[in-house]
Amino acid sequence: MPRKPEGTESRSDRKHRAILEAASTIFLTHGYLGTNMDLIAAEAQTSKQTVYKHFGSKEALFVEIVTSITDAAGDQVHKDRPELGDDPDLGELLREYAERQLIIVLQPRVLQLRRTVISEAGRFPELARVLYERGPKRAIGELTTLFTELRDRGLLTIDDPAHEAERFNWLIMAAPLNRGMLLGDEALPSRAQLRRHVADAVQFFLAACNTGAATAPPRRSAQRSRTGTRP
Repeated sequence: MPRKPEGTESRSDRKHRAILEAASTIFLTHGYLGTNMDLIAAEAQTSKQTVYKHFGSKEALFVEIVTSITDAAGDQVHKDRPELGDDPDLGELLREYAERQLIIVLQPRVLQLRRTVISEAGRFPELARVLYERGPKRAIGELTTLFTELRDRGLLTIDDPAHEAERFNWLIMAAPLNRGMLLGDEALPSRAQLRRHVADAVQFFLAACNTGAATAPPRRSAQRSRTGTRP
């Protein structure tokens, strides 16, 4: 939940925020099933009745946690996107964006939130939907806007900005995110490793766009060779 300017929060606002912060700690430590309102109330130093008064249910509280953490991370990635200017360095622009996105998404707190949501996706699909829409979908939407502008200015040779935005997003995110999600915080890349990964991914993406490989259809000859059909 975004904080109001200092001195403008009411007592109820402060209590709401304290419960949300306490609940975030408990949920990310114990998981959804291991968390109950008694634990949250104790961590927030308030009563269970007060927790229910502010949030209504355990599920509603967790949905707000997913929303607030994901929105805060997304704001850090997207709000300071540099202006393109008259003659932008496209490689530097994409490297800067991708590095900032990875640093934020690979924070242990954000990764643990993802793990917790995924573990509950079968029973509470709304949680996963919130995480997807506020996280990956928002990132791809922001990239689509950027890529559309770059295409329209003749700076990026692509046909479908939305398609290439999704391709670029997962080219950047897939390997480091999978390692962090599945192997734990110790598998996260160092800053130097992250920079090398980003530089390689951006170089590959721009080369594909410049050669037309990013949007070219599969070659029919390759399809025939796999099926054994003679040309």
